[in-house]
Amino acid sequence: MMPVLIVIPARYASTRYPGKPLVSLTGATGVAKSLIRRSWDAAMAVDGVDDVVVATDDGRIADAARGFGAKVVMTSTTCANGTERCAEAVDSLGGDYDIVVNLQGDAPLTPAWFISDLVAGLRAHPQADVATPVLRTEGQMLNALLQDRREGRVGGTTAVFGADHNALYFSKEVIPFTGRSYGPADPTPVFHHVGVYAYRPAALRAYARWQQGPLEQLEGLEQLRFLERGVPMLCVEVAAKGREFWELNNPEDVLKIETMLQQMGQP
Repeated sequence: MMPVLIVIPARYASTRYPGKPLVSLTGATGVAKSLIRRSWDAAMAVDGVDDVVVATDDGRIADAARGFGAKVVMTSTTCANGTERCAEAVDSLGGDYDIVVNLQGDAPLTPAWFISDLVAGLRAHPQADVATPVLRTEGQMLNALLQDRREGRVGGTTAVFGADHNALYFSKEVIPFTGRSYGPADPTPVFHHVGVYAYRPAALRAYARWQQGPLEQLEGLEQLRFLERGVPMLCVEVAAKGREFWELNNPEDVLKIETMLQQMGQP
């Protein structure tokens, strides 16, 4: 099997939510853990991974991560996004990895099988250099995404892809437009993009050399740099299996994620 590295990129100076990686989240047992700790726990739960590192440019995050036993790679303050930070971390480690997984530090509810299925998808498509998971929304999740936009919040990202499962576009708007109403458990044609990526190292190194394109700048979505450069991105559909998924994008998401942790019995 090909060696797999998970990198958890984390920065303190988030535009929308400064200090987000150190925000405390209380689980079902009443135990509070930082967002970066919960993201690390999610990474450590994945089978078949050879190494997990936290990549950050901030001493506070580094100290917190080392405090709960994580390996830390310090990166520069000039990284524009998590993918650039992953590329820099891999260069620093110098490891002979075949697949690098970027598990964003704001996705503590990411189930282990999302990442396992993602890696398996990239392995099954040797022509693909980059892959990312997508989750078909049910009515309840779609309504939550639409509600965020109505109230002026940037919530989850949605994805559209072709018959070959290569991405056509990603947006912080809810796409595609459906104009329909759905019951809470009804499947919809809208796919929630899960903020995880799997790269072959050559694609990661190339990404770090490219300048941001206009779509990446407008949407604030790092994966669009690949699409703007004509690099296909494989969308791997994953199954929720009854688990709820949400990312911590705004301060309002803290209560939502804590509620999900408690409903799922996550400590």
